[in-house]
Amino acid sequence: MLTIIDKYILKRYLATFSAMLLMFVPIGIVIDVSEKINFMLENKVPFIEIATYYYHFTIYFANSLFPIFLFLSIIWFTSKLANNTEIIAILSSGISFTRFLRPYIIGATIVSIFVLLMGFFVVPKSSEGFNNFRYTYLKTGGKEAMRGDNTDVFRQISDTEFIYVNSFNPLSKIAFNFSLEKFKNEKLVYKITASRIQWNPKERNYTMYDYTKRTVGELNDQIEKAPEKVARFNFDLEDLTPVIYIAETLTFDKLVKFIDKERSRGSSNINIYLVVLYKKFSVPVSAFILTIIAVSVSSMKRRGGMGINLAIGIALAFAFVFFDKIFGVLAEKSSIPPLLAVWLPNIGFGILAVYLLRNAKR
Repeated sequence: MLTIIDKYILKRYLATFSAMLLMFVPIGIVIDVSEKINFMLENKVPFIEIATYYYHFTIYFANSLFPIFLFLSIIWFTSKLANNTEIIAILSSGISFTRFLRPYIIGATIVSIFVLLMGFFVVPKSSEGFNNFRYTYLKTGGKEAMRGDNTDVFRQISDTEFIYVNSFNPLSKIAFNFSLEKFKNEKLVYKITASRIQWNPKERNYTMYDYTKRTVGELNDQIEKAPEKVARFNFDLEDLTPVIYIAETLTFDKLVKFIDKERSRGSSNINIYLVVLYKKFSVPVSAFILTIIAVSVSSMKRRGGMGINLAIGIALAFAFVFFDKIFGVLAEKSSIPPLLAVWLPNIGFGILAVYLLRNAKR
């Protein structure tokens, strides 16, 4: 059962967090508009595209800086409670500090569930809209940059099949210097080569030009040639070079299937995809850790007043975001296991939360 005090604190928790979002998101939009207005005018971007972009920007921006907004909102209203001696009155009535934390934990649960569901279903769509707009209208050669390096692409498409293309054009859906090798018991069964291969979306098949197939025999090899050859394969040309932010644009179930497929293909970007997957769970959990740290720091009345608490809060919030980004990059670029790298900031700040909570109880 929630008491009057619980409802009062929980209401302040959710209201202040919502107000923090409503205050900073428009500021972020204004700054973004001032930076990109020239590019939008030069490229004559339609207004509907701009409006849609800023809808996606709002969700993307709020999700990216969620830990900072949550932390500062708790620091803000808890410091006000402390300065008004409301916390002293609550604790003096016989309520333990642990019991005092209950509405904060309930608030953190509500926020974490909301962030978890947003990360599973809403944020991926907004991430796709946000990044597509940037690479389409705001970056020189953005459409090509979306695919990263699309030359000398080598992929494993099954346990026994490997493909290679010298280059791939995602706009025309044509790959050049194509080859496919089929193995059995580590021995080459056949090899298909073509000067280029084109995807036919209507027929959902491929046309190979200057087609050659060499089937390896025990005594003699069989060679088949043709100027053109239509065939079906169990891969998509776009899978050769997916957009560099593909993992951010997939809902949870699609992301899990995509990672499984990429792992079976021996993708070199698997760590990047795993970081995105693990963060869908680590970010909501951080709501509890940041809540405990914020309450522990701001529940005491200080000489410097609310300003000291806000200064400490801002420093800790940016430190959390900094380490979260650093370990995320390390997981993508080094040999650190992605699961460990993603959860290290939560582990480190979780230990800090326990330490600060013990001091606050005293």
